[in-house]
Amino acid sequence: MNTSRCPQFQRFTVVALLVLSSGTALVVASASGDNSRSLLPFADASGLMRTFTATNQIDVSNPFFARLGSNGRTCSSCHQQSDAWAVSAQHIRDRFESSQGLDPIFRPNDGANCSTDDISTLDSRRRAYSQLLSKGLIRVSRPIPANADFALIGIDDPYHCASSEDLGLYRRPLPTTNLRFLTTVMWDGRESHPGNSLEQNLAVQATDATLGHAQAAQPPTSGELQAIVAFEMGLSTAQAVDFGAGSLSAGGISGGPEALAQQDFYPGINDALGADPSGKSFNPIAMTLFSKWENTHNVGPEADKRASIARGEVLFNTLPIAIQGVKGLNDKLGVETIPGTCTTCHDTPNVGNHSLPLPIDIGIASAERRTPDMPLYTFRCNSGDIVQVTDPGRALSTGKCEDIGKFKGPILRGLAARAPYFHNGSAATLMDVVQFYNVRFNLNLNSQQKADLVAFLSAL
Repeated sequence: MNTSRCPQFQRFTVVALLVLSSGTALVVASASGDNSRSLLPFADASGLMRTFTATNQIDVSNPFFARLGSNGRTCSSCHQQSDAWAVSAQHIRDRFESSQGLDPIFRPNDGANCSTDDISTLDSRRRAYSQLLSKGLIRVSRPIPANADFALIGIDDPYHCASSEDLGLYRRPLPTTNLRFLTTVMWDGRESHPGNSLEQNLAVQATDATLGHAQAAQPPTSGELQAIVAFEMGLSTAQAVDFGAGSLSAGGISGGPEALAQQDFYPGINDALGADPSGKSFNPIAMTLFSKWENTHNVGPEADKRASIARGEVLFNTLPIAIQGVKGLNDKLGVETIPGTCTTCHDTPNVGNHSLPLPIDIGIASAERRTPDMPLYTFRCNSGDIVQVTDPGRALSTGKCEDIGKFKGPILRGLAARAPYFHNGSAATLMDVVQFYNVRFNLNLNSQQKADLVAFLSAL
C-alpha cells in the first residue's frame, strides 16, 4: 500500500489482543488510532465497533482517501473508520496533541471558530479550534436566503465572526456509513435536492465538501465522485461486541454490521405518519435486534448486561411518550399531544432514523439550551414572531420561519464510537441524550430505565 496517499495510515498501526469476560480473545485495532487498512474491529467506550463490506476490505486507493483539495484533507479527515466513519471529540483531541494542532482536520476555513483566528502558535491553535476539540464541531457558513420570510435582528457571537451573509453554525460531521438508509442528506437537508436520487445527492455533497472543506480549486471528476459514492454506499457499520454482553450477533441476536447490511429498507418503510408506500401500518416495535434476550434466565458474566440491553430495546419501542411542542410534527398534524414512543420519530426498522424526510425541532438549538461557546441568533419573522436559536437549521435552505431550529434525526447505528451527540455536540454521553429526552418529554425515567436505554443505544 502506498501510505503517502493516505497519511492517516502512517500515524497508527497499533493492534491489540482483547480477552472478553467470557474468555473469548479478539484481535482489535487500537481505539487511539485513526484508521486501519483492514476490517478489524475498533474499541470504543462500551465494546467493539466494526465495519462490513461485501469485499471484506477497505479499498484505500479510493478517492475517498485522496487529497483532492489544497489543504491536505481527505474525506477521511472528518470521517474516520475508528469513529464509525464520523469523528469522536476524544480522538480529535488525541490528533491535536500528537500533531501539535497541525493534523489536516485543523484548518481555519471551517475547523476554527472563525476563519480569521490566529493559528500561529500551539496555544493560539488550541483557542482557535476549541469547538472542534471540545465537541467535534465543524463551522458551517451559510447566508440567510434572499427570499426568507424572516430577518436577522441580533447576533450574540462569542467569536465576533458571524454576519447575516455568513452565519457561523457549529455542527458534528455525520457518518459516511450506512448511507443506503438515508432519506435526508446533511443535518439540515441542504444536500437533498428534489428529483435527485440518493446517489446524486451524495455526489453533490462530495463535490461541495471537496470545494469547501478541502478547499479544492476544481470539483472532483465524475469518475472520482462515482467511486466515492460507491465506496460510502458499500459501508455497513455497527457495534459488534459489548464488553459486558459479549457478541451482539451470536445465538440468534441480529446486532453487528453483517445483519445490518441485510436489513430491508425502502423510503417510507414503517413510516409513523402513515406514508409507507407498501400500505402497511406503522409498527412501533421497530427495533428487534435483541428480542431473543428478553425474559431469559441465563446466568453468567454476560446475562445481566444482555438483560439490560433487551429491556432498553423494549423501552425504546414501547415507553409511552406524550409528544408535545415539536415543530414539524405536532403543528404538521394539527395535534397538540401525540401519543407515541421513541420509534414515532425513529421508525426505520433496526436503523433508527426516520424513513422519510422529517425535519423537526425538539429544542436542541433553543436559546434555553445555549452554552457560552455558542452564538445566539435572533430572528423576526414576517408574522411578527421573535425566535432565538443557536442554529436556524433547515430554515437557511427553505427561507421559512416555521423551519427555524429544525434538523433531521440521524441513523443510530454505531453510536458508541462517535460521541458527543446531537447536531451541536451538546450531549457529551448517551446518558446525557437519555436525560435530555427524560426532561424534554417528562418521561419520569428511573435510574434503571436510564441505564437500560443507554445499554441498548450503546449496543447499536
